[in-house]
Amino acid sequence: MYFKIFYNRHWILLICTFFLTISYIKGDNIQNANQSIHDKKILIVLTNHSDYPTRTDKTGLWLTELTHFYDIMDEAGYEMDFVSPKGGKVPLDERSLKPLYLDEKAREHLNDTTFMTRLETTLTPEEINPENYQIIYYTGGHGTMWDFRNNHSLQKISEKIYQQGGIISAVCHGVSGLLSLQDEDGSPLIKGVELTGFSNNEEVLSGMKSEVPFSLQDELTKKGAIYKKAFLPFTSYAITSDRIITGQNPQSSKEVAKALLKHLNQK
Repeated sequence: MYFKIFYNRHWILLICTFFLTISYIKGDNIQNANQSIHDKKILIVLTNHSDYPTRTDKTGLWLTELTHFYDIMDEAGYEMDFVSPKGGKVPLDERSLKPLYLDEKAREHLNDTTFMTRLETTLTPEEINPENYQIIYYTGGHGTMWDFRNNHSLQKISEKIYQQGGIISAVCHGVSGLLSLQDEDGSPLIKGVELTGFSNNEEVLSGMKSEVPFSLQDELTKKGAIYKKAFLPFTSYAITSDRIITGQNPQSSKEVAKALLKHLNQK
């Protein structure tokens, strides 16, 4: 009788131990999976350029194209570094600071000393190790049309991130940063890729057609990209083409971030 009770308790103990072990392993795997999602950072690219050819107002970063993306990815638990072609100060597009374009969160960032200091002290491309990042995000603003496209160092960083299985994302004029990217065979990385960016119509409507050094829409098409845009200008529109995610205009920054998270969750 005593042996029978001991025997039953012994099996109960084994069964409980087994299920506790499975639960621990499962929980540990979930934790490790979550850690693996966030073990590499996001590199955010910002412009240093502030001058138009003839206009007296200043260009630069379109603020919400940073903050809308940043807030969503920050809430999701991602760490982000800021880099610019020259490093140091990032100018803010004066028009982007008008009440029409700012939301409450963007105003909070403007009043956040720590955040604004980061925009004054961005990293240089030479300080970046691409292996530390799984995502690169090109912010917009007209300034990017002058210093994103032909920056060899940023090009190599982006190509390396993509080659190691990472994601390239961009919004509005920041998509100009994709124009010089090449695949491992030396062909344009965006050839045959569906993407978007600030359209010719939007350039005309914004009054900037005569100011920009080139047409983003036209140059994307010349590189073999399959350019697409929203039916109505200045409405949110983003495209995911495998590991290249692009947004059309300032209204699309949130949608780019959400598309990026959706892609990561599917992986």
